[in-house]
Amino acid sequence: MPATRRATIPDRKQTHEAARLAKRLRHAVGRAIADYNLIADGDRVMVCLSGGKDSWTLLDLLLSLQAKAPVKFELAAVNLDQKQPGFPEHVIPDYCRARGVPFHAIEQDTYSVVTRVVPEGKTMCSLCSRLRRGALYAFAEREGFNKIALGHHRDDILATFFLNLFYGGTLKAMPPKLLSDDSRHVLIRPLVYCREDEIAEYAAARAFPIIPCNLCGSQENLQRKQVRRMLDAWEREHPGRSESMFRALAHVVPSQLADPKLFDFASLGSQGETVPPDAHAWLSGAAGTGDGSWGRMP
Repeated sequence: MPATRRATIPDRKQTHEAARLAKRLRHAVGRAIADYNLIADGDRVMVCLSGGKDSWTLLDLLLSLQAKAPVKFELAAVNLDQKQPGFPEHVIPDYCRARGVPFHAIEQDTYSVVTRVVPEGKTMCSLCSRLRRGALYAFAEREGFNKIALGHHRDDILATFFLNLFYGGTLKAMPPKLLSDDSRHVLIRPLVYCREDEIAEYAAARAFPIIPCNLCGSQENLQRKQVRRMLDAWEREHPGRSESMFRALAHVVPSQLADPKLFDFASLGSQGETVPPDAHAWLSGAAGTGDGSWGRMP
């Protein structure tokens, strides 16, 4: 085989694998949108773009689906410039202009606030998150966006579940769709079915201009990082465990737990008890999957 021909085989293989990965991620996002009704006809969706691999992937996949979606919706990218030293302000707007994506920048010096208020060595995430959320909510309301899209993926959701389990004493994670406390904003997480390793591979293949986080993301003592190391170790030792755990979050059986606010244990009599309806559903493996119109998209 000529040398030039041999040289093209790995390139074709890489191109084929990249196309398969893109299709797999688009399918996962489409299925999430269908299962949880994340995007409806006429929605104005604000995509929160930090410059990290997750938010770039979210924007890219939503743009890809927008052209073929069964509904019409608007997309705009929004970046919160937190005034971190050395932040390359031109990267995100330049990329969005090149892609023809409507872009807005919010300037708010949360960096100085967080570094001033939080003692050295303490986790900055909670305060930083509240400040970011307030700025994004205010902008969405002012500009008329009815959906706020965030780049949290499957592994973020699993890590949050275990953080709440280990440190908060609650069974909760990040829902795919959330109404804010004031009932004025709907947050959506279209990457809910996507794995972080595949997102990282996709971002590298697409050569997104990644901007690293030099604030909370650089703290090595985060409980979240400890939990992620635990989950990564489990997945290495038992491949498929993460997927199984994530499926469990979508198949909750209140009658088999111990929360009297979710299931009326007190009214169960000592005679003639029947298996609760939700237990029947669990035993039979029933699960809602939506109409599938998004999930079947290429």
